[in-house]
Amino acid sequence: MTFSPVFHSEWIKIRTLRSQIAALALILAVTVLFSAIAASDTGGDGFDPLFAVFFGVAFGQIAAIAFGTTAVSSEYQGGALRLSLAAVPHRGRWFAAKVAAIAVPVFAVGLITGVVTLLVGKAVLGTEADGLGAGEQVRGVVGCAVYLTLMALLAAGLTAVLRGGVATLSILIPFLLIVSFVVGDASSDIADLLPDRAGQVALHETWDGSMGPWTGLAVTAAWAAAALAAGAWSVRRRDA
Repeated sequence: MTFSPVFHSEWIKIRTLRSQIAALALILAVTVLFSAIAASDTGGDGFDPLFAVFFGVAFGQIAAIAFGTTAVSSEYQGGALRLSLAAVPHRGRWFAAKVAAIAVPVFAVGLITGVVTLLVGKAVLGTEADGLGAGEQVRGVVGCAVYLTLMALLAAGLTAVLRGGVATLSILIPFLLIVSFVVGDASSDIADLLPDRAGQVALHETWDGSMGPWTGLAVTAAWAAAALAAGAWSVRRRDA
């Protein structure tokens, strides 16, 4: 079986799960909501209008992670993975199709989220957003979509390794909400290499660390690639 029909079948699985559609909707809703709240509290030293506009991505990523996690963890419930691999014996092709079926909708929703967040954030900021250039705004929108996609893929790869959604969410969500901030306060050098902090550099107008916007996203991509490689190995080597 070629890649295209496998991808199509995996996409059908995703869009028929209400939890998956809800997670995609929450990416947009949560990001826009928290960005609007952050943009309404302006001023102070070191104010970054671009990050104020895209502040909600830090919360919207939870929905993206849930999407990637659920898409893979559903295969480990009720023997679904055995049926999937019976239909597509080439495990590497099946996993690649699953990854693509996760990445495409998250990236599409991420772009929409980036555009809506930018428009809402600028409207809330008012004159505070006048200094944002076109290049920075485009970087924010594209960076938002790429970052959310990479975090969803990171979660998907980790879920394939752990073979369960609860374990993945129990690791990633506390890490993003607690551990990352603790490490950041203790050592900015180490924090620069964490997937969330590195990727979110693209959402800042200015940054103090050693990495630029695209370098930071490359670090996040490396984390996602490592997780997906481990997940692919797990799928190919372990029993369904």
